[in-house]
Amino acid sequence: MQDFSKEMTLIRQFVRRKLANNHCGHDFDHTLRVYKNALKLANECGGDLQIISAASMLHDVGRAEESKTQGAVCHAKIGAKIAAEYLKKRNFSDSFINAVVHCIERHRFRRGLAPETLEAKILFDADKIDSIGPVGIGRAFLFAGNSGARLHNSKQQALNAAEYSYQDTAYREYLVKLSKVPSRMMTEPGRKLAEYYGTFMKDFFNEMNLQIKGKKL
Repeated sequence: MQDFSKEMTLIRQFVRRKLANNHCGHDFDHTLRVYKNALKLANECGGDLQIISAASMLHDVGRAEESKTQGAVCHAKIGAKIAAEYLKKRNFSDSFINAVVHCIERHRFRRGLAPETLEAKILFDADKIDSIGPVGIGRAFLFAGNSGARLHNSKQQALNAAEYSYQDTAYREYLVKLSKVPSRMMTEPGRKLAEYYGTFMKDFFNEMNLQIKGKKL
C-alpha cells in the first residue's frame, strides 16, 4: 500500500513546479488555499479525504496551458489529463485516478458538466470560496491589472466588455461571474460561506461605485 502522505508531498512538489510561472490569482498560493478549504468542507460533509486531497492539490495543474492561450484551452480538461498521467506513473489505482479526474474535470462552471460525486462537489465549492469575499476581490483586481484593464468602469461598460480587454475590470468579473457563485454552490457549508462572502462583495462594489462617482463627498 502506498504511503499517501509521501505521495502528497510529491504531488505538492509537482504542482508547485507546474505553477511556478503562473500568477494572477491562479498560482500555487491559490492551490494551497483551495486545498485547505476542501479539507475543512470535508470535515463537515464527509467524503474520501485522499481523493479530496489529491484532487484539490492537482485541480489547477493545467492553468499554465490555459494562460498561454488566453482561455482557448480549458484548464480543467487539460489539467485532468495531466493529473491522470502523473498519478498513473505513481502507480495509483484506476478507480482512484478516475475519481480524481472527475473532480478536476468538473471543478469549474461549464454547462452540462456538473460535479456528481461528493468529493467533486467539495472541490467545486472549495475553489469557488477562494474566488469570492476579500480574497476574491483581491484576485479580481490582480487579474485585471495584469491584463491591462482599467481600475473601474460603469456597469454598462463592464457588461459590454470582452475578456482580456481594457474594460475587463474587476467589476466586470464580479458582475459576470462572481455575483453568481452563491447560487451555484453544491454543499450546505459552502452555501453558507458563499452567502456571507457574496454580501461582502456586493457591499464593496456598491461602495466603490459611490466613491468613484463622488457621491459621499
